Amino acid sequence: MVVSTNLESTTDKETKTFFNQYYTVELSYPANEIDAVVNFFTKRGFEITPAVSVATVILQQAKLENVAVFEVLDTLKGLEEVQISAVVAEVVNLNRPKTSVVGTKSNNQIQSLDHRNILP
Repeated sequence: MVVSTNLESTTDKETKTFFNQYYTVELSYPANEIDAVVNFFTKRGFEITPAVSVATVILQQAKLENVAVFEVLDTLKGLEEVQISAVVAEVVNLNRPKTSVVGTKSNNQIQSLDHRNILP
């Protein structure tokens, strides 16, 4: 039995591509903005791969908040490297699942006066 249809024939690859990208929105950025953000982070000690990853998140967040990327870079220019790392960690965490966050370990030890009186 032969079934005829007026639908176009698609391959499995085309179908998978369509459904894999079904809920994604394609974002595009001007090349000069991408280069500026990547160069900003490479000049501040980031290697190229992390600089590209961070630039992607910064560009995406700037577009979501309707802020010019160059305004974000001007704001970050006045910060020291440690402060930039903290800001980057915060922005990256906003764009990650809540089960996986980036951060730094702080060694908080309580220095109590009671400890000096206890002998081992």
